[in-house]
Amino acid sequence: MQPPPDVPPEHRARTRSFTRRGGRMPQRHHRAIAEHGSTYLLDVELEGLGTTVAADSRLDLPSVFGRVAPVVVEIGSGSGDAVVHAAQQSPERDFVALEVWRPGVAQTIAKAVHAGVENIRLLEADAAQALAVLFGPGTVSEVWTFFPDPWPKSKHHKRRLVTPQFAAAVATVLVPGGVWRLATDWADYAWQMRDVVEGEPAFENPYVGRLAAPGDEHNDPAGARGGFAPRFEGRVETRFEGKGLKVERIVRDLTVVKR
Repeated sequence: MQPPPDVPPEHRARTRSFTRRGGRMPQRHHRAIAEHGSTYLLDVELEGLGTTVAADSRLDLPSVFGRVAPVVVEIGSGSGDAVVHAAQQSPERDFVALEVWRPGVAQTIAKAVHAGVENIRLLEADAAQALAVLFGPGTVSEVWTFFPDPWPKSKHHKRRLVTPQFAAAVATVLVPGGVWRLATDWADYAWQMRDVVEGEPAFENPYVGRLAAPGDEHNDPAGARGGFAPRFEGRVETRFEGKGLKVERIVRDLTVVKR
């Protein structure tokens, strides 16, 4: 099958870390977008398949939020539980959520309206491509990547978001001393993420050699050396985490700091 003619050639072969999910939305979520989208949705030009950010879409963050404040970027915000909670708890910070699941974007807006927070902006976009386009070097204080799609089959591991190339992009947008927080309930992905972030020269892992889970050394030699962080207190339990805990998967956090 040939790609649609409106898809630029440079975007046709790029491996994506997500499966585009639409899904039917209830009327209350359609209303949330219609009535409050102008407040919460970023006005960014998209091209190609609809999740690719145009090359000249760099955000002017002080203009977006009307102030100068530390900015946190959440990649894969789902239905918005973590980012809305964080915006409530930290009104002195601003938050940008990147999510490809349209119903999740709508739910996040509805939750933000209900919570009365306006220090959030959202964009339905492919974060792997958009991060380095939207944010200039040294403009973000934290990046959050909680429970990215694990793509558990070996043949699909190439679709995983956390790669050396993506780690380099995260390091570029972070301020010196900025933090990248990650979490997953898939053991082999946790070890892969740890190896990726520790392999990026711009990052320091303050938890090297710590918090290996009991029995990890028997499951895989890669698990024995740890490198994981205590649970980030600002990370509320989402349905994705809950599903993993129900089947007794161990949730592992990573926290690395830009040198």
